[in-house]
Amino acid sequence: HTQFAYLPQGMVSINVTHSNLKREMIELKLDLHMTIFDVKRKLHTHCGTPAVHQRLLLRDNGQTLALLADDSKMLGYYSVESGMVIHVDDTDPFSLSRGGALEDVSLVERYRMTDDDYENRRGTVREFIREKKAIDPNWTPPTAGMMTGNPWQRQERPATDGPATEENFDAESVAGLEVGGRCEVMPGARRGEIAYIGERGLEKGFWVGVRFDEPMGKGDGTSKGTRYFECEPSFGSFVRGKNVTMGDFPEEGFDDDSEDEI
Repeated sequence: HTQFAYLPQGMVSINVTHSNLKREMIELKLDLHMTIFDVKRKLHTHCGTPAVHQRLLLRDNGQTLALLADDSKMLGYYSVESGMVIHVDDTDPFSLSRGGALEDVSLVERYRMTDDDYENRRGTVREFIREKKAIDPNWTPPTAGMMTGNPWQRQERPATDGPATEENFDAESVAGLEVGGRCEVMPGARRGEIAYIGERGLEKGFWVGVRFDEPMGKGDGTSKGTRYFECEPSFGSFVRGKNVTMGDFPEEGFDDDSEDEI
């Protein structure tokens, strides 16, 4: 296969499928000198099936070529070539991935917050409005005109040619968001957790501090020497509310991983 000519000698590039998962997993680079048991241990980190419950089938062009049954044999013993597929048959009757449980989010009972629970939470927009009114009884909170029928799915603000101002990014721009909520940030559909909501003190208007699941941010939760939230370097960013959608955004699964090695 000329497309795999870049691989060093003794390495192969294979795809992995799983008996309980619909989508094909990422392409993996494997050393032909790895034992089948070592291959299973590596697959465990990607698909969640323990080595003891893996039954591996080697396939090519839809045909099953071999059962990789001997854990002590090296991968090269089975004449594995780049472009082939290793299918993981999960033999665990109690596997978490059985019945599509790791892919079908409708099977997961979703958390519903009561109004009383939300009232008692810290760092919410409701608490911010309450504090503002305590300081200035005449202060009026913004309307929810930018909200859709789904309280977590916010409409985009119209693009403006002018500079970012307090009017552009007032409290309304972060309505429906709360600290601790899971979110997705554009551009890039980056997922993470809301760690801060407020006026950062550097530029006018409200900002949302996001702690990303992956190092896809620009900072560590600090700005001009002031710490607003805790996170590792490159895992945090301050973004405008219009770029944040809060909702059911779990951490990316193994099939969305872009790494070839662990």
